[in-house]
This record gives sequence, C-alpha cells and structure tokens, in this order.
Amino acid sequence: MIKNGTMRRPAEGVVVINFRGQSKITANPAIDRDNEDFTLTPPIWSKLGGTAVVLALLMLPAVSGNAVEAANETAAKTTVFLGGDILTMNDALPVAEALAVRDGRILAVGSRSEVAAAAGAGAEIRRLAGNTLLPGFIDSHGHISAVISFMAFENIASPPVGQVNSIADIQSLLSAKAAEVPTGEWIMAAGYDDSLLAEQRHPTKFDLDAVSTEHPIMAWHVSGHLMVCNTPCLELAGYTPDGEDPEGGVIRRVEGSNEPNGILEESAVYRIYFDLLPIHDVTTRLGLLQEAQDYYARFGVTTVQDGAATLTDLETLQTAAGRDGLMLDVVAYPFYRYAEALDGQFPFSQSYTKRFRVGGLKLGLDGSPQGKTAWLTEPYHVPPQGRDAGYAGYAILKDEALNGYVSDMYERNIPVIAHANGDAAMDQLIRAVSDANELHGYADRRTVIIHAQTARDDQIDAFKAEGMLPSYFAAHTYFWGDWHRDSVLGPERGSRISPLASTLDKGVPYTIHNDTPVVPPDMMRLVWSAVNRVTRSGQTLGEEQKISVEDALKAITINGAYQYFEEDSKGSLVAGKLADLAILSDNPLDVDPLTIKDIQVIETIKEGTTVYMRN
Repeated sequence: MIKNGTMRRPAEGVVVINFRGQSKITANPAIDRDNEDFTLTPPIWSKLGGTAVVLALLMLPAVSGNAVEAANETAAKTTVFLGGDILTMNDALPVAEALAVRDGRILAVGSRSEVAAAAGAGAEIRRLAGNTLLPGFIDSHGHISAVISFMAFENIASPPVGQVNSIADIQSLLSAKAAEVPTGEWIMAAGYDDSLLAEQRHPTKFDLDAVSTEHPIMAWHVSGHLMVCNTPCLELAGYTPDGEDPEGGVIRRVEGSNEPNGILEESAVYRIYFDLLPIHDVTTRLGLLQEAQDYYARFGVTTVQDGAATLTDLETLQTAAGRDGLMLDVVAYPFYRYAEALDGQFPFSQSYTKRFRVGGLKLGLDGSPQGKTAWLTEPYHVPPQGRDAGYAGYAILKDEALNGYVSDMYERNIPVIAHANGDAAMDQLIRAVSDANELHGYADRRTVIIHAQTARDDQIDAFKAEGMLPSYFAAHTYFWGDWHRDSVLGPERGSRISPLASTLDKGVPYTIHNDTPVVPPDMMRLVWSAVNRVTRSGQTLGEEQKISVEDALKAITINGAYQYFEEDSKGSLVAGKLADLAILSDNPLDVDPLTIKDIQVIETIKEGTTVYMRN
C-alpha cells in the first residue's frame, strides 16, 4: 500500500474515498420510469458502446447460425433492474439508469440502451418502482458468532434495543428465566448499559444473588468488555478473595476488601465466555447461524465479519459452508488466543470456499470507552467507581506480546485487525506496525484499527504512513454520545469520537461499522449517525466531524470491500463484479438527512439471488 510514503490507489481505478473537492453524486431527475418503454433486443455488437458494457461484450456468446436461440438462452438467465435510482458507488459513473445481472454477476450497468443491448431479448425485467438500488452493504466489523450466542441470552438492553431501564428490570427478567430452567442450569443475559440504568451503576453479584444462588448467572455489559456474575458463577471461574487479577483484566472488589463484587473487566471475562458457558450442539448452532444471517440480510448486508472467532465458531462456519449453509459471505478472524489455528485447520485465505474464508488474525489491545476500560493518554472525565482521578484505562497486551503477533503476521503477509479504542492503545499499535514494516518491508497489508474512537490527528497521519486504515464505530455518536461528552471523555475529546471528516480530509481510507451484536446491524442508522452525529438527547456531537451522505454510503460499500481486499469483486456496481445488491425504499441522497435512519431495506440480493424480501 505504501511506497515512498504514498498511498497506493486500488486496482482498476476504483476510487475508495471521495476526497473533498471532488464532484458529488447527484440523483437522477424524478421521472415516471415504470411507464417508460424498455425494449430488449438480441445483442448487436455495433450498438454496444461505452466502458459501462465492455465486459458485457466478453461475457456474451458468439453469434452463430443459431444466434437467436443462443441470445434467448442467455437472456433467460439475465435480469434487468430499472425504474428507480441506481447508485453505483463508482465515481466514473455515479448514477445509472439500468443494471443487468447474469449468473450472479453484474453484466452491464449504464444507460437503458446500453443495458438493453447487453441483456438481449427475453431478459427478465425487474422494475424498482421508484426504489433505490445500491451495492450490498459490507459489515466491516462485527461478530456473527456472538450473535448466535446472544440468541440464547436474555435481552437486558435498554431502548431501542431492549426494554430495561433499571436494575430491578434486570432482576425481574432473570427471575422469570430462573423459574423456567432446572436448578444448576446457566442463566445468561446480555446488553445491560450502566449509563442508561436509573441507578447509574453496574449491577453486582449481590443484585444477581437476589435473583438466584441456585443457578450460575452472568450478565454481559453492552460493550462486551465487562460482565457481572453472581456467586455461583464466580466460584466456577475460581475468582476468590485470595485470587489476583488476570493479566490484562480486572476483578472488581467490594470497597475496603478483596472480596469480588461480581463485576469483571476485559480478560477476566475470558474465563467465563471462552471456557465455562455451555455450547450448543452443532445442529442447534447451524440453525441459529441461519437466523443470524437472516438478521443481517434484513438490513441489506451481504458480507459479514466474525471478528474474534473461537475454534467452535470457526468449526461451525466451516461446517455450514460445507453443507451450503451460508447465503452471505462470512470473513472470520480468529481471536489471538487461537492464532495457531491459522497454521492448522483454519488457514488464512483470500478466496472464499462456499462463502467462507479466514481473513486474518484479530488482536485486542484495550477495552471499551463507554465501559471506561479503553486505554487513554489522558484520564477519564469522570473515573469509574473505585478509581482515582488519574485513571486512564489500561493495556490488555504487553508490548512484547503485541509486537510478536504483529511481526509474525507481517512476515507471512496475513492481515491483522486490532481492537484499539483509546489513543494510548493506538500509539501502541502504531509502534508495533512501524517496527514490523521496518523489519519485513512495507507491503499492501491494510492493517485495520477497529473502533479507533479517540484517534488524534497525528495518529491519522501515522495510519497513512504505515498503511493502516481505521474502521470507526460511528454508531457511538447516537448510542453513547451523551455519555462520552458528559462522563467518559468530556466535551472536547467527546466531540471528536469517530473523527470521520478529519480522516477523509487527510486522504486515509476508512470504514464504519455497528459492532453487532453490541448494536443491531442497522446500516441506515449507521449512515444516519455518521452524517448527523445526533445523540440520544437530540444534540449534535462534533459538527466538524460530520461527513456527506455519499461518503457514508461509500464507507459501507466500496471502502468495506477495499478493507477486505475485495474491491475488484464487490462494493460498487461495475460490470463483472458480484451481483450483491440492496434495494432501499428511498434514495438516501434525496431525503432529509435526519430521516435517513427511517429508510427501509426492501430487498437484499446476494450474487443475483434474493436472500431477504420485505413483506
């Protein structure tokens, strides 16, 4: 990616980022497309003009003595979309009148006459009825296997994801579950958010013991970086007053004593999640995986990530792929605890096998800003309970361990995605990447900084110099923007979370994500968040970091493809690319930006096949 300090542009002229000053995408004038005539004719070479259909020419059958029959046979496999706005995410042709699909790939995109000539006689016509067609959305960071796990958990999230407003609400839901399950069986819950609870604190083991001491109970924080256990859960984990905190984690204690209070941070959570929680049998997991894919498809997503995958997760995905059970592309990144899997059963690959591949290794450098475990260079605005005014979070990996992982992956040209929320954690990652680049040579590795919430301008410059790209958790501005401003970071630092505009201005490729299951994979809400930066209270957080609608759409399409090294096959509507498509009820470029979150996904299409249709 970097040569002599210059960012390499993607292959085949694909423009990944829309630099300020370039012409912007504008929608077609409103016309009654459904009533316009659209005539499909057999391919006539003399009528095929323009770069939009060059590849279409190569894909069509040669004219022979049975030219008409051949044309009709290929046309029967062709679908033409028209009658609505078609946003290509391709700067060379931002908006098209029509698009043709054949055998799972885009045959042609451009004017009606060009697409008609390429499609041939007899092609199926799909009228968009005024809806808008875009590339299928790309999940740049999330955890589809965690979605599977969470399906077995009680939902203890606050609105709009759940209905919990207090610790008493959590206790009520868990008590009802305890009454249903046999004594000794696990009770698992997820999604509580101390910033939104009436008590403005985490539950403790005492709150969960009041529900039951006959069941091990765990309640996962919405961030995924903290967890609360009742007494039986703590005993199973071996967390006692005599025990010490694990490296990279914290067992919180009752004030004035060494007794665990039930709240676990970071690596202290690993013992519960990775080692103790019950695992579904393979049949159940495969069924839940289908439900999880349906969940993503409802939001227009056609490529999904499984960041921090366990060996069980990888086995489930590989089994599903072998049984043709993946309708979406899934890219998995084993958690660094399972790095050896890349050399064994689950090797890194840039190619899908039945829609599954291992994309690289996932590292975890720090924690959560909303959970106040992210590693910062300056203290938290309001420290968490039990911490002094100088508390700034902490590292999960020591330098030696991190440098070892990065160097090993760089030597083998295996991509790395690294969770780093705090600017201190990003400093640590930049140092490791710089050292690895010096040792193994600069190459197109595209190391991804996951979340990058508090990235400073000098760090964004370093991303560019070292060939790194951030994937911002842009939905934070809505879900936790008020909390960041008032408690986590304070007004100045809080207004800079997810600094999209600064990144764009510096010419650094970036993506945005939802980190599902932390928040739902609602891509229109994600775009809305990046464009408006409106908090739950309705205030704007960081006006100067807003980006345009088209830049936000690129962040979930062509930029996402670039992050995955897939810009030649996905992310924009260009002839020859996969026919991964999303159809929306409205054109995001035309509506009031504050209403983008209300746009509905009408249909999701993966390689020409509908995988979701709104009722």
